[in-house]
Parts: sequence; C-alpha cells; structure tokens
Amino acid sequence: MKYTKSNLKCHELIGLEVRVVDHSDKGLVGLSGRVVWETKNVLVIESSGREVKVPKNFAVFSFKLPSSGSLVTVSGEEILSVPEERVKNCR
Repeated sequence: MKYTKSNLKCHELIGLEVRVVDHSDKGLVGLSGRVVWETKNVLVIESSGREVKVPKNFAVFSFKLPSSGSLVTVSGEEILSVPEERVKNCR
C-alpha cells in the first residue's frame, strides 16, 4: 500500500523523515531527522548523528512521504499506540 496523507498512521514510521512541528517541550520543536525506532509513547529520531527520544503525547509531527515527497502533519495522539497494533487495526 502506497503512503498517503490519509493512511500514514497505518504504515511503518521507521525510516521516514520527520520534523517536530510543535511539542510541549519547546526544546524539541524544530528537531528533524529520520525515525529509527518507535514505541507506544515515543519516536526515536536520529538527528545530526544522535538519537533523540521524542514523546508522542503533546506533539505534532510533519512526515515526508517517501512516494511523493509531500509533507503530512500528524498529531502525536493519532499515532499514540503500539506500532504493531496501530498498523494491524488499519486492515
């Protein structure tokens, strides 16, 4: 299935380019890089050679779609779940 704005949360996020657009921790706003790991509550983003854990709750992310290069903005609350369950529940 091709990544689109409407089905992004039904896909694997690891490997996607991402930017933190908004967060309750203002020190994380503007962080960009590649998602290297995901848990229920956290995205781990590799940025400038380091891995940063970004809590999904109270966050807004902008993901770059690999198929088109388009940017999709997603609230962290929309992806706040165990990745395997989130993907499985979309079928």
